[in-house]
Amino acid sequence: MTERKMCKFYNLNVPERRSGEGGQGGHGGGVNQNHGNNEEDERNSDEATPPPVPAHEHKLEYSYWMWFSRRPPARELSTSPSGYVQALRLVGRVASVEQWWGLYTHLARPSELPPLSDLHLFKLGIKPMWEDPANVNGGKWVVRLRKTQTGRAWEDLCMAMLGEQFMVGPELCGVVLSVRFQDDHLAVWHRTASDTAMAARVRDALRRILQLPATVAIEYKAHGDCLRASASRAAADEAPSPPSPSPSS
Repeated sequence: MTERKMCKFYNLNVPERRSGEGGQGGHGGGVNQNHGNNEEDERNSDEATPPPVPAHEHKLEYSYWMWFSRRPPARELSTSPSGYVQALRLVGRVASVEQWWGLYTHLARPSELPPLSDLHLFKLGIKPMWEDPANVNGGKWVVRLRKTQTGRAWEDLCMAMLGEQFMVGPELCGVVLSVRFQDDHLAVWHRTASDTAMAARVRDALRRILQLPATVAIEYKAHGDCLRASASRAAADEAPSPPSPSPSS
């Protein structure tokens, strides 16, 4: 899939952009940035509004939105939140079983996505960012899978989240598919890293849902640790380089 076709494909069901808005999903860098944040705030509010559910459809417990991102090379990726935000694209919003299948059946499968692509299925209003208020005190469980396993596992993970199979209610924030070169990663984000019992429940549910053998490792990462590591890298990048030694030294 070419970059042009991918951008067009993953704009499926995105609310219509207002005239003059930039193509960065409404987060910074737009040509109308000098006009203030009112228009951006209004559009973000519109995007976070649950879509209407007709009477004949089966309403989900929570509404969700899906995001797509494609990481630029590390040398081009800003360490600031805005650098990551600008890579996010809203794919669509769902509030019923029928709306989910209408969206899911039109999505490219993991095997069709190029490396460094990510799909994020989160509860509506929670953005797939460490800094989001729902995520900042939380963490994630990450499992690495062979590429032949990813397609079915990603589908099962999405179905489990929408069907409340984790059984932790509002504690769950979202699930992420990360397509990489050698293998793929699936992650489950939750709100409270300090609640070790809750984190263990999420981990055990993930293992059960994906039918992972005990030999398959599941890694935990607290978002606070990730934020601090990112800030340290940014500070190191901004630090002045030491002067080069003179030829006589």
